[in-house]
Amino acid sequence: MKKLLNRPDDVVRESLEGLALAHPDLLRVSFDPVYVARAGAPVSGKTGIISGGGSGHEPMHAGYVGRGMLDAACPGQVFTSPTPDQIEAATRAADGGRGVLHIVKNYTGDILNFEMAAELCQAAGIEVASVVINDDVAVEDSLYTAGRRGVGLTVLAEKISGAAAEQGWPLDRVAALCRRVNESGRSMGMALTPCTVPAAGKPNFELGPDEMEMGIGIHGEPGRARMPLATAAEIAAHMTEAILGDLPFRAGDRVIAMVNGMGGTPLLELYLVYRELERVLGGRSIAVARRLVGNYITSLEMAGCSITLLRAGDEMLSFWDAPVVTAGLRWGA
Repeated sequence: MKKLLNRPDDVVRESLEGLALAHPDLLRVSFDPVYVARAGAPVSGKTGIISGGGSGHEPMHAGYVGRGMLDAACPGQVFTSPTPDQIEAATRAADGGRGVLHIVKNYTGDILNFEMAAELCQAAGIEVASVVINDDVAVEDSLYTAGRRGVGLTVLAEKISGAAAEQGWPLDRVAALCRRVNESGRSMGMALTPCTVPAAGKPNFELGPDEMEMGIGIHGEPGRARMPLATAAEIAAHMTEAILGDLPFRAGDRVIAMVNGMGGTPLLELYLVYRELERVLGGRSIAVARRLVGNYITSLEMAGCSITLLRAGDEMLSFWDAPVVTAGLRWGA
């Protein structure tokens, strides 16, 4: 294992210390319990938004704390759910008096711990709503889920919901918008190589030199099939067609498109995949209204990518375009 770290047990804490030092104008980090909060949080009179999950997916989630996106995030250990006390503390830190939305990826540990924290917060008088993101079209059930996994659409849900909250929307409307995002978007990913969890010190699965895993999860969970290595055009077409047929998307739709790197794929290759994605969408008369290409929800150093498509009308696009100032996403400010 070759990684830039000191001790495997300290990697999350020391990374968060670095995050706080790098972005003191945007966020603050609590270490007991561990959570990341927006600078100046809570914002009085604003609906709070928090999310969280295992570390190793950076910039998800702590990198999206800031104006126009998340008020707080709960980073667990690598590929491990945050604990209820982390989530409760982050919820309190985000509560500006109008309630707090929990955006939760559909992984069993995350679901259970966010539910427990929500009950504790509601008993303390904080109104909490929860939206579960389950956009992965690859498999119905996996190693860590009942139902579909929550993956790349989480980034888009956090951005759009964050903009609505920033503009003064109440909790029930922000939660309804977030559910609409979840209902209108789909994702699928693939891997060329495994990744290595620092504490384990060895790859979490194996792939031959001429193999790829289609439909991989963000923790290296198996996907739809292990297949012979294909061209970028074939890979992009396979994933895009699976996504388009699932919602289904239709001719005339406008979409926000994200080609996301899994942590070990260079931009040279991600833009090539995006080129192929546009070719497939153009052939189906689906217009890309907005796009993201880069590393937004990763899996340590895994090589591979995911594609996310969100059907978006004028309202969603206006929230997408609204200013955002975070460590991992920034425009319009």
